[in-house]
Amino acid sequence: MKYPKEYLDEIRLRLKVSQVVGKYVQLKKRGKEFIGLSPFKNEKTPSFTVNDDKGFYHCFSTGEHGNIFDFLMKTRSLRFGEAVKVLASEAGMQIYKFTKYDKEKEERYNKYKEIIKEYTDYFHNQLFEKKNSFALNYLMERKLSTETIKKFQLGYVPNNNFFNELSKKFSLEDIKSTGIYYFVEKNQKFIDRFKNRIIFPISNLSGDVIAFGGRIIGDVNLAKYINSPETEFFKKGRQLFNLNLAKDERSNLKEVIIVEGYMDVISLYSRGIKNVISNCGTAITENQINLIWKFFSDPIICLDGDKSGQQAALRIAERLFPFISEENKIFFSILGEGKDPDDIIKDLGKEGFIKFLEDKTVIQSFIWNTYVSKINTNNPYEVTKFEKQMKKLCSLIKDDTLKKYILEDFLSKISNLTPNVNSKINYNFSRRRNFKVLNETKKIHLQKKDLTRENLIEFSILYIMIFYGGAIQNKVDNISNIKFSNSENEDLKNILIDLIKLNKPEKEIEKEALKVNINLVNNINENSNLKIIVNKKNYEQIKELFEDFTSDLKESQNRKKIESLEKKLINNMEEKAYSELLKLKSQINRE
Repeated sequence: MKYPKEYLDEIRLRLKVSQVVGKYVQLKKRGKEFIGLSPFKNEKTPSFTVNDDKGFYHCFSTGEHGNIFDFLMKTRSLRFGEAVKVLASEAGMQIYKFTKYDKEKEERYNKYKEIIKEYTDYFHNQLFEKKNSFALNYLMERKLSTETIKKFQLGYVPNNNFFNELSKKFSLEDIKSTGIYYFVEKNQKFIDRFKNRIIFPISNLSGDVIAFGGRIIGDVNLAKYINSPETEFFKKGRQLFNLNLAKDERSNLKEVIIVEGYMDVISLYSRGIKNVISNCGTAITENQINLIWKFFSDPIICLDGDKSGQQAALRIAERLFPFISEENKIFFSILGEGKDPDDIIKDLGKEGFIKFLEDKTVIQSFIWNTYVSKINTNNPYEVTKFEKQMKKLCSLIKDDTLKKYILEDFLSKISNLTPNVNSKINYNFSRRRNFKVLNETKKIHLQKKDLTRENLIEFSILYIMIFYGGAIQNKVDNISNIKFSNSENEDLKNILIDLIKLNKPEKEIEKEALKVNINLVNNINENSNLKIIVNKKNYEQIKELFEDFTSDLKESQNRKKIESLEKKLINNMEEKAYSELLKLKSQINRE
């Protein structure tokens, strides 16, 4: 017996050629293709290419050419059936068995597809009937073009007797198996499940329509959206809307955007965002995320910005957290209150939407941020419960190495919530609380000038060095090893250090500073409000301010390094980077 075409197609769709071949041949990316040394011949110059888009490999030195099945048959001396079994297992599919049941199941599936196709085609045409113009108008008002409507085979189901037409060609049992109609005992008749609804055909990876989503038009007392019930050939937890089209982008992109509804998918797709999918009315399952990872390593979950959408996002994060790995990640993009992806792309356009997604948050950070925002970090009982939650979540991660890194990162962050405070730190905190005016000064700076926080601190340090150098003569070494954010500030800092160490009078330091960079000194003087709170006679106050600013700048720079290392660790879990990260965090805690 032959394997069903749909079964073989499913394997091909789930596995890239480079994924299969790459286990036996060292491949390097070159444009849209991969290149490597031929597995069919000893050679020093690569002549073997793999093209995932076209689904084949080709060896220029031997002429060997084929698909993933051919590759295993030729390189591992497998028969076709053996190659199919190996690849089906790798694709996460059940091994196909040639039994009488399997043959009957294939026949049932063919009937199922025929009925679904007739239903799809008929009600797609109904959408363009004049009597149903209100349904078409609804889609047009949502900015969908005729081309897009046809691409997705959208339809409208008026109250008619299409069931009678189907029953002339197919048995009652076959029609019932599709879930399109349900039987009402009272009236002893079959009712169309999607009556008075716009329908969204749901296709499997092979492109065959196997189910529908339906959006009510008119009657507000009915559920806005419904889906086909589960059938022998449609399992909600295994299907994803539009993955059959989105997967074509896998050679160009690592990301796929997961949105909440059919209209969000279609709206984004019609505006050029092709790598977009949604689940089919259920929370994303382990099966679905593993299927997504077959095509895209970095899915981005982008649900509606309302409360229910964000709660759903957290539930998804908690459910999928155990399955992340070094290669397979999950990101979250947080929408504003009351916004959905359709709103964002309408407001920002394609490029703006893509830029918006650049601020995505990796799953462990999303979980942390969401959890920590709900607790009172001054309450030891809440922090204790929170720590237990984080430990429990981490214990579920299947990748042991990643589990270690993420748990240690969480525990490090928790220790920062309730640091072990010694007398030195108590003194610093007490001292800083005495300078509330200084915080207000910083706010004024930010409002007055477009300065970064780091730039602002540097200006404050330079201001003290220029006008109060005598007060900090024994403190300037503290700033020597801290590199300023730009060459102008850095150069002026180094010159001022030399002048202060030479015990130059403050007037002379100011004069020399003006010679070096009059514009910068004027800029510092103009935008510094320190003179409002600094008492020229109080050198102790000036020393404390200088120490505070130096410590702030050092901490700010360390935090930037930490952010950079955390981003690096998201993409590449290196021991060296992680060790440096822990060292920096420990340093911040000590200071």
